[in-house]
Amino acid sequence: MELSPYSLEQLVAEIVAVNHAWKLACKLFEQTSPLAVSLRNLKTCKQIRLLQTYGTTQVYLALDPEESSEPLYSVCLRHSIGDRTNAEHLPVRVAKEILSPAELNRLIENN
Repeated sequence: MELSPYSLEQLVAEIVAVNHAWKLACKLFEQTSPLAVSLRNLKTCKQIRLLQTYGTTQVYLALDPEESSEPLYSVCLRHSIGDRTNAEHLPVRVAKEILSPAELNRLIENN
């Protein structure tokens, strides 16, 4: 039995909600707490699902120009959903660990 795929809107809403929960868990506990680690991993899994399901036609990766502790991709939406233009950030390191070089090459905008 095949499960029906998540809609783009549903996946983005879940990614945003999990990202907020992860940030709150980091503030309440610490970044290495089991809850924070689980939420971070769940967000990453949902972002990868979004990219693999809707990649290039509705979402793509773009290097985020903002300074941070490590390079980040913005998971960009081709068409905004409400006021959202992205599905949060994904560390470049994590993207390289999970996605194949071919997938990354396909998903990175202006490559």
